[in-house]
Amino acid sequence: MADLKERLLPPKPASATNLRDTSYRPSASGRQPFQGVKVDVLGLKKRGQGLRSWIRVDAATGESQIIEVDKFTIMRRCDLPARDLRLLDPLFVYPSTILGREKAIVVNLEQIRCIITADEVLLLNSLDSYVLQYVVELQRRLKAAGGGEVWRSEGGELKTSPDYLPFEFRALEVALEAACTFLDTQAAELEIEAYPLLDELTSKISTLNLERVRRLKSRLVALTRRVQKVRDEIEQLMDDDGDMAEMYLTEKKSRMDSLFYGAEQHSVMTGYRSNDGQQSISAPVSPVSSVPDSRKLEKAFSSAKSRHDGMSSSASATENIEELEMLLEAYFVVIDSSLNKLTSLKEYIDDTEDFINIQLDNVRNQLIQFELILTTATFVVAIFGVVAGIFGMNFMIPLFDSPTAFTWVLVITGVTGAIIFSSFLWFFRYKRLMPL
Repeated sequence: MADLKERLLPPKPASATNLRDTSYRPSASGRQPFQGVKVDVLGLKKRGQGLRSWIRVDAATGESQIIEVDKFTIMRRCDLPARDLRLLDPLFVYPSTILGREKAIVVNLEQIRCIITADEVLLLNSLDSYVLQYVVELQRRLKAAGGGEVWRSEGGELKTSPDYLPFEFRALEVALEAACTFLDTQAAELEIEAYPLLDELTSKISTLNLERVRRLKSRLVALTRRVQKVRDEIEQLMDDDGDMAEMYLTEKKSRMDSLFYGAEQHSVMTGYRSNDGQQSISAPVSPVSSVPDSRKLEKAFSSAKSRHDGMSSSASATENIEELEMLLEAYFVVIDSSLNKLTSLKEYIDDTEDFINIQLDNVRNQLIQFELILTTATFVVAIFGVVAGIFGMNFMIPLFDSPTAFTWVLVITGVTGAIIFSSFLWFFRYKRLMPL
């Protein structure tokens, strides 16, 4: 391992070696500088440049293979900056994103994190079932399509069927389908779990049911945020024609290939003319000499051809943007339906909370009314205590000698208490403090 490290690392300059030797000399006090401070810079660099396992799906054959490459190789291979690769890092949590670059499409949709080019799909190797389903579904569609959607007519022209989609759009469609299916499944499971729990809470308000609803609402908020981010990302792509045109990688690749082959053919033809002796590129041309008619005709033909190619390429780009927009719109409807499910569920939870609050307020009002009646009754009973306290004093009156005096005191006190209690009830009803 040490020999491999020495072969890979560049040789250290002598100045750096001398500086390192002098920096670790003990000082006059006998202590070494930077003692106890150790920074494993090489280890950090290795972890940043470590190999990662990728699943590569070939566009031509549909075959998949596992490759191990480092970060800089992927950056050079797909012409991507480092910040785009951070979106695919499983150690970081980023919201769902779809980025169109010059030679690749960076997709970060839930568990699907991949790089789509015109020739291949590079997917982070994972044991997640949705990742494996993505690879299997993409292979199935590529092998099922084959060459049936592209054929050559009798005149030799290359024709495509109306439903033909380039490879990058097929891979993007499978990724969108996997993400939308995953989110819709989670929304359906949450919906199935939520409605019985909320109905149980309305019938029986308990601490256990309230805790279960609180956890359910937390899951609902997190899932709604994820679905909303995917929906916003698709909507943002649909609203920007430039981003959609940037994602058509096959057309850009074919355009670059045609320019390359055209320039190569032009150089070959120019060299053939110079070897024929008609005219050489390096031969000096007189500024007063007129351009030959053949050269004028050739220049006019080339300019007309370039204008025709530009018009056809712009029309093709518009058509391809419409195809991509239709593709995105289909999955926008799916993800919007999932968002509507979650929104309806959130509204149902809010209605349940309002109903529970109304129930609790009603119970609280009943308790207050009962407490008010009980307080009034306590006040009336206190009148008997006042009368008993007065007659319990140590004084002598003729009333104590009458045998019916105790009965009259009880009757008069009871009638007085009833009148006072009825007066309070009438006052409460008059003020609408309680329904009586």
